[in-house]
Amino acid sequence: MRSTTLLALLALVLLYLVSGALVFQALEQPGEQHAQRELGEVREKFLSNHPCVSDWDLRVFIKEVADALGGGANPDTNSTSHSNYSAWDLGSAFFFSGTIITTIGYGNVALRTDAGRLFCIFYALVGIPLFGILLAGVGDRLGSSLRRGISHIEAIFLKWHVAPELVRILSAVLFLLIGCLLFVLTPAIVFYCVEDWSKLEAIYFVVVTLTTVGFGDYVAGASPNQKSAAYQPLVWFWILLGLAYFASVLTTIGNWLRAVSRRTRAEMGGFTAQAASWTGTVTARVTQRSGPTAPPPPEKERPLLPPPPCSVEPAGRPPSPAPPEKAEPPSPPTPPTASALDYPSENLAFIDESSDTQSERGCALPRAPRGRRRPPNPSKKPERPRRPGRPRDKDVPV
Repeated sequence: MRSTTLLALLALVLLYLVSGALVFQALEQPGEQHAQRELGEVREKFLSNHPCVSDWDLRVFIKEVADALGGGANPDTNSTSHSNYSAWDLGSAFFFSGTIITTIGYGNVALRTDAGRLFCIFYALVGIPLFGILLAGVGDRLGSSLRRGISHIEAIFLKWHVAPELVRILSAVLFLLIGCLLFVLTPAIVFYCVEDWSKLEAIYFVVVTLTTVGFGDYVAGASPNQKSAAYQPLVWFWILLGLAYFASVLTTIGNWLRAVSRRTRAEMGGFTAQAASWTGTVTARVTQRSGPTAPPPPEKERPLLPPPPCSVEPAGRPPSPAPPEKAEPPSPPTPPTASALDYPSENLAFIDESSDTQSERGCALPRAPRGRRRPPNPSKKPERPRRPGRPRDKDVPV
């Protein structure tokens, strides 16, 4: 990710956080101040009704009660009907362990002993990666099962000659609706009936749990009225399936974004190639209309030598007169108009070919391959005397 993109994303997140802070402050601060005033009124009323209790003793009592509630104590357990209630029975402890490895951490029950805190450190370090592997596997199986079921519905739509693009949109909507029905609406109805919550509170708990926020103000099975030992373990298995579904949804969204990014990159590459070809064609046509121009000079100038003779006559014979040649003015090559030159190597090959056609006018000599520059011809060396009777070699290149 580029630095500018990263900074823009950071600025967007900070702006989102500030806007959320302002909204939550405007919504929650008046309620907090009202609750604080009510607490002060109740405290003053209690002291006026019980003059034997001092203000200091009441403050100490309130602090101890708050610490006990933070440690998981419930004020309703003083009655005889809930005398056997414990926040650390087997079902509750299993649910607490599940909130550790799922990183939800409701906070309604906290560890109070040093041994428990030390064990929690190592337990979380091992359990969180293990649960991540399990979550990936369950999410893959769950997503495959849902997509397999939706594929049958897609086949029915295709038989009805529905457009494939519309079928893809319908399948994505069905995937989201089925998952929300199974893992959001149905558990919310169950919690509404079992926990005696309102509909908003039930949906709020479901969303806060499956997003692993876990405030802890609402926790399933935390009420002393809930006596079933299997209730909270069942809630944890629902959390596992719900997190797997959300992980599958996020994976699908990530794959879709990658596919869109690849398609966009390919389309932009095609547009760039078309623009370059169009620019080259327009430039070539403008060059043709403006008339012939001198070819661009090569990178390194090389001397133009006169054309060598086509053949060498043997010694002792008079040189035969060369046939008269018509003097033709050298014409510069016309630049190509078929397509634009998109690569630097083609441009260099065009320059070398223009130089060769201007320098080679006598006879045809083997020309160097395109794209390579021939070395300059060496200077002519004096001929050594040869013995009589031995014919001199013909067609010796100079």
